[in-house]
Amino acid sequence: MDWRSALAGLAWLAIGGAQAEAAAPPPSSTLVFADEFDAGTLDRSKWNVEGPGFWVNNEQQAYIDSPDVIRFLPAGAVPGAEGGVLVLQPRFRAGYTTPAKRKADFVSGRIDTKGKFEFAHGRAEARIRMPDAAGLWPAFWLLGNGEWPQTGEIDIMEYVGEKDWIGVALHGPGYSGETPLVNKSYFPAGSDVTDWHVYAVEWSGREMVFKVDDRIAYRATRPMVEHYGAWAFDNPKYLILNFALGGAYPAKTNGIKAPYPGVPAETVQRIKADDIRMEIDWVRVHRLD
Repeated sequence: MDWRSALAGLAWLAIGGAQAEAAAPPPSSTLVFADEFDAGTLDRSKWNVEGPGFWVNNEQQAYIDSPDVIRFLPAGAVPGAEGGVLVLQPRFRAGYTTPAKRKADFVSGRIDTKGKFEFAHGRAEARIRMPDAAGLWPAFWLLGNGEWPQTGEIDIMEYVGEKDWIGVALHGPGYSGETPLVNKSYFPAGSDVTDWHVYAVEWSGREMVFKVDDRIAYRATRPMVEHYGAWAFDNPKYLILNFALGGAYPAKTNGIKAPYPGVPAETVQRIKADDIRMEIDWVRVHRLD
């Protein structure tokens, strides 16, 4: 065989290999939880709503159970959405006072599936779009029952107001707070958090693989975790979607101290103008067979 024939053969193999890889079926899975947010109201058989008694990380909002901050838009109302959309939207409410007498100038929404749907191992994913504004802290994550961090936390997506990246992290005994098991996932050129993206984790007893639009963002194996402490990820965890404002992570990232820790005046004005919201197209959990 001459060199031209050899090169042609190699090219054919390369093309054939790429086609075979593209055509390979995904791992078999079973859908065990889904909310497409098409009903126009929150399905309370699936979700709980957090109230104003909850407060962590010096966040600047109070969570409330209200259609002001947890609302829905119908199919066709949001460009690019596949159906109805859940909207978590912070609002400016100067001097709002919680039952514990804490003052907060913002209210927002947080929902979870604790006690209603929990799972151990599988793929959790959500299709989400977020705004470009400093000082925001929306997140999609999983939390174990029991004392934190012993029962584990999996942060599938955290956004703190720099539109070209999102964060992923694991928290557990010996690796909580400023965890070493963390990564910033940067978007490809021409894309950012203001586009629709599917944020996911594929979680097994061996490893945690974080993905953005099925592109691997970070992988943490069991030996990596156990280098710092006990593996806290064989127990059931529940889903959380929330929209926090300011506090520890945004302030550490942007250095802003006023008018609120981590939240600049421009973002406050946009919240007052009802211009800030997190949109969730759907949430799904699959058991990987």
